[in-house]
Amino acid sequence: MMMNHEYTPWPDDISSKYRDLGYWQDQTLYDHLHTIASSSPDALAICCGDNTYSYKELLERIHQLAGGFIKLGLQPGDNVVLQINNTAEFYFSFFALTFKGIKPVLALPAHRYLELSYFCDHARARAYIFSEHASGETAQNIASQLLENCTTVDFAITTGEAGKGHVHSLKNLIAEPCAKQTTTADNVAFFQLSGGTTGTPKLIPRTHNDYAYSILGSNSICQFNQDTRYLCTLPAAHNFPLSSPGALGTLFAGGCVILSLDGSPELNFSLIEQHKVNTCALVPPLALLWMQYAQSATQDISSLNLIQVGGAKLSESAARKLPSALGCNLQQVFGMAEGLVNYTRLDDPVDVITRTQGRPISEHDEILIVDEEGTPVSLGEEGLLMTRGPYTIRGYYKAPEHNQHSFTVDGFYATGDLVRQTAEGNIIVTGREKDQINRGGEKIATEEIENILLKHDDIHDAALIGVPDKCLGEKSCAVIVCNTSANLKPVAIKKFLYSQGVAEYKIPDYIKFCQQLPKTSVGKINKKALRAEYST
Repeated sequence: MMMNHEYTPWPDDISSKYRDLGYWQDQTLYDHLHTIASSSPDALAICCGDNTYSYKELLERIHQLAGGFIKLGLQPGDNVVLQINNTAEFYFSFFALTFKGIKPVLALPAHRYLELSYFCDHARARAYIFSEHASGETAQNIASQLLENCTTVDFAITTGEAGKGHVHSLKNLIAEPCAKQTTTADNVAFFQLSGGTTGTPKLIPRTHNDYAYSILGSNSICQFNQDTRYLCTLPAAHNFPLSSPGALGTLFAGGCVILSLDGSPELNFSLIEQHKVNTCALVPPLALLWMQYAQSATQDISSLNLIQVGGAKLSESAARKLPSALGCNLQQVFGMAEGLVNYTRLDDPVDVITRTQGRPISEHDEILIVDEEGTPVSLGEEGLLMTRGPYTIRGYYKAPEHNQHSFTVDGFYATGDLVRQTAEGNIIVTGREKDQINRGGEKIATEEIENILLKHDDIHDAALIGVPDKCLGEKSCAVIVCNTSANLKPVAIKKFLYSQGVAEYKIPDYIKFCQQLPKTSVGKINKKALRAEYST
């Protein structure tokens, strides 16, 4: 087990308890996949466009690509940044890397140079693996910048054609299969990304043991099995479509993953009809869009049995309409990449499914709801959600100062979510304590964007707030105080942010100007007053 400042392990006695309970099975993520593939080698594992892959073919690709990574020069223990969109190559690469003990940092398709360079530097990544359409600008250009400016990055690998210099093609890396790296399931398998409240996302170290338990526990609750045909329409690297139970849950159960490149109902309804999809995960804005489209859709989506909705809170009114609108069951999911995942159960009463965000996977998920002083609140009262358990991390990667604020001495993680809990143990999300905007499931750290805005020569002060939106839940609004002689326009500010490498979803939806930002009695920007003024 890693026992250094980079990774905070579970205490030995707690680890032993989770093993004794059977939660941690000491198998790697690859081991779980191999078990299923060995028993059903000819079963269909992945459908990606016109290409299909059986479990046997999936393992062959993984083994060959693992050999290619090693032949290129990557070594067990290395970190790499993986930014591949919803194609089979994401899963080939993910499993090939973890098969050899190489840890991928799972970047999202929307991330651009600003975020990617941070991930490479912070993780000391040896390589950047990317899709040609991983971001709004030429991915090859980003790769070239990372190779030039990030001192540890030796290779860039594309799913497309090889480029100049050290940009290699993934399809040319196929090599002789190599032996599995001897690694323990206590080791970090990969890194996910935090929603972030203080700038660029923090890296979340997930071990084989904790992540596998989360997946298998989710499979049991959601009843995933060999008949599951899961449509992955959210970005594959997101925790929700990856493990709740997601694509990995589908593969660990022997089912089939159907990949979609975007969330449009036109494309996905056709995929549902073509592949007889029975399960899919959506964020609320997509759920609303699908419900509207279904009123006039000509595709046959009667195979759908379950729609999971998570990433942001689904309104009760939408939750009540969804089953009849899409002709399937609804399951609400509330989780976080740091660990804790809650589900409404498939046999819960309608009121529970429509009014709550469910309860935890495990009876050993510990939930505390506390006030601002850290004192537990009475049942049913709103408070800050804190948690620890068999798949919730004990600290971020190489972030000792932040860990002091986000984790208690005894291992509870302060989620930043404001919630209430019912007598039955179900969670109702009521808001956020942390200064973060949830834009349709995409998390925006306000401080990150504010700091970049303040780099502009003509901006004196700036605040980013969330304002209500019927479709996305929240949109972002930047309130700007310009220097005296400046004559800034909103479009110029948006162009400036884009030029700084900011992901498009982080660029403010609205930009407002004022003479002075309101302050609290202690001199801080009064965002409550700003939200009251600009939310109408």
